[in-house]
Formats: sequence, C-alpha cells, structure tokens
Amino acid sequence: MSVDAAVSRARHSVRPGIKRAVRLVGQATAMARPAPDFLVIGTKRGGTTSFYFDLIDHPSIVRLFPPPVPRLKQDPTKGVHYFDSNFVRGERWYRSYMPTSASRWVVTRRQGGVRALTGEASPYYLFHPAAAARAHAAIPDLRLIVLLRDPAQRTYSHWKERRRAGAEPLDFEAALDAEPSRLAGERERLLADPAYTSYAWEQQSYVTQSMYADSLRPWLDLFGRSRLLVLASEDYYSDPVTTLGKVDEFLGLPRRKSSTGRIRNAAPGEPLPVAVSARLADTFRAPNADLLDLVGHDLVWA
Repeated sequence: MSVDAAVSRARHSVRPGIKRAVRLVGQATAMARPAPDFLVIGTKRGGTTSFYFDLIDHPSIVRLFPPPVPRLKQDPTKGVHYFDSNFVRGERWYRSYMPTSASRWVVTRRQGGVRALTGEASPYYLFHPAAAARAHAAIPDLRLIVLLRDPAQRTYSHWKERRRAGAEPLDFEAALDAEPSRLAGERERLLADPAYTSYAWEQQSYVTQSMYADSLRPWLDLFGRSRLLVLASEDYYSDPVTTLGKVDEFLGLPRRKSSTGRIRNAAPGEPLPVAVSARLADTFRAPNADLLDLVGHDLVWA
C-alpha cells in the first residue's frame, strides 16, 4: 500500500470519531450558539448547493460549525435538515451546528459593524408538511429564501438523480404514473409522527414536489411575505451577482460585487422528451398560475 493510500485510509477511519466529538462539543456549547438568521428552504434540484456556497462567500456571513478543516472536511456544511428529518434530535443538537456568538462578534467587528449572519440550506424544508410550523415555533423572526426552478425541468432532474443513484427502477413516465400510489398516506404519517421519515415523500415526489404554491403557502401564512424571498434558479444561473445582490439586500447586508462562478451538482443527461414536456406543461399550467398569484411577481419560467 502506498503512503498516500495509507494516509487516506487512516483519515477515513478516524473521521467518524472526530465527527462525533465535534458534535458533542457543539451540543455542550449550544447555549452560546444563537439560532440561524436565515434559511434557504428550497427547492430540491433547484440549484441550492451552488447558490448556498455562493451566498456564504459574503464576508458578513459566518459558516456553520465546524468550518472546513484541511484534509478532513473540504466544504462548509450546507444543510442540517432539522425541521424536516432530524426534528426529534432536539434544539440543542440543532444549535450545535451554529457558530458561536463570539465568532459572530469577531466577524461583525471585522466588517466595520455590519452585523454578521448565519444560515443553512435544507431544500426539503419547503416540501416537508411539518417544517414551516416547526421553524416558526422555534425561530419566528427567520428570513427565508426560496430558489425555484422551472417545475418540468426540476421534476425531470429529480428523477434523473434517483435513476443515476440506482434508486429508481421505473422509467420517467412510469415513475410519474406511480407517484400518487407511492405517496398515498405519507403526508398524514409525517404530520402525525415527528420521528417518521418517508423516502417516497422526499425522493419519489417528482411532480408533487414541483407544485410550489401548495408548499409555499404555509410558510407565507406563518412568516408573512416580507420575510420570504422567492427567486428563480434560472435568474441565479444567468446573472448570479444580481440575484445574490437581491439576497444581500433582503438580509440587510452590503451588496456583493462578484460571484464564485462555481456550479455544483450539475446533472448532465438526455434532454426532456418533447411529448413528456408537453404533458408536464399541461400539468403545471394551473399550479404555476397559483404560484404567481401567491408570490406577487413574475418568475422567468412561468
């Protein structure tokens, strides 16, 4: 075995223990770790990974705990998934991911008094039926950011992701046809049992997860329009600096002048077949109209 291979193997063997130790430290200091200021709540396959890592490049945004560590943790933590899949772990566990008040104070002072912020991006929050109520009960003054992709393209990309992972045995149209039976009763189970998780609801909800108005309505009802910013993924990819600038203003930060320009989690593959595209256009026509009425402004794909 080469020296590099031995080092890599040793690193992988100690990593779980380090993760457990870090989380214990975070939980032990949870009272010194304020709740997040903002959440990116959606949508899955909507570009949230690229968007979030671009967003936290702002000098006044503090990254989640622990930060990247050379040779152990390459990227910052993106999402905690507390208000959807990990709610039973409790608030102390959630706070263990947040930076401390002291680290925020250091960044605030470094930036000339501009208040440092922190936030996470868990795109399943938008679609999970209990997440809005849980988030509002815990942190009612949150600011919420939603990145929405053309629903037909999001639906297809979601299926392609599952297909590439070997987790979806059905072809695209068959999966669309199977979706209602797969999801039957899952919403009710998720609402009834905080410990329940649903693979079907999260990962096989290709069309249903693209019915954005249904998912957005509880967030708007609880938090109000002024605390929710709805953006189009296509606008972010075509002009990231302008889109991120809108987010900076929404969060009360100075507008940035550049973007990292890095695209993450791209999913190459065959384009959406014309016939299926027409089917989805019919499916989403009325829901898209509902969405525009709900958000009060146009989205490029709608």
